[in-house]
Amino acid sequence: MITGKPLAAIGFAAAMGAAAAWAADTHWSYAGADGPAQWAALSESFAACGGGVQQSPVDIVEPDTVEAELEEIELAWNAEAAWTVLNNGHTIQVQAPDAGYAVIDGERFDLLQFHFHSPSEHAIDGERWPMEVHFVHAAEDGRLAVIGVMMSGGGANGLFERVMDAAPAAKGEAALGAADARALMPGDDDFFRYQGSLTTPPCSEIVLWSVMEGSVAVSDAAIAKFRDIHAMNARPLQPLNRRYVLQD
Repeated sequence: MITGKPLAAIGFAAAMGAAAAWAADTHWSYAGADGPAQWAALSESFAACGGGVQQSPVDIVEPDTVEAELEEIELAWNAEAAWTVLNNGHTIQVQAPDAGYAVIDGERFDLLQFHFHSPSEHAIDGERWPMEVHFVHAAEDGRLAVIGVMMSGGGANGLFERVMDAAPAAKGEAALGAADARALMPGDDDFFRYQGSLTTPPCSEIVLWSVMEGSVAVSDAAIAKFRDIHAMNARPLQPLNRRYVLQD
């Protein structure tokens, strides 16, 4: 079992609100009149979606990255956590109250949930992948650290298949049970690091991103199940501006 100090109540509530990025009274989507180009105009709280300078996702161009000695990400995720699968209307999200934590840059961030995007939100050298999974972590003060993993087809992944078998076709939730989230991590530990934002409204610039260089292969059938529910849920690429992308 995972041991250690739990996320403080105030920090947890703030982080959950930011990570979920839901505004119950403001509808937004990935296309049309309330799509990404209009997010900033939908609510004053979404202003960063249009005026932010550290927005995500980005295209990670390997020749332009900066080599750095980055600390290895230490995962202490709880393989015995009782996971729930949620269709929140924007993605399929898997969450548990005791999911464990990661140590990133020497700091503890508790794992809140992981969710999926199709196609991938980040690009590497201009290429977007069929899907991307985001593992959302939070520090006690509400700052977020998200690990992104590219997902390709043509493989098999028991965890993703279980998630999609359980995923509600409409808004709602279903029990998944115990699972090891590490099954959706690549074998290669190398990653890219940059400062960015939530990729959904309110687009808050509070995210330390770690995008893994390696990918994980899942079944084409499971990808198709996801796309039957959410045909497209990826934000357009955002300008890097004056930021650097570090590569370990």
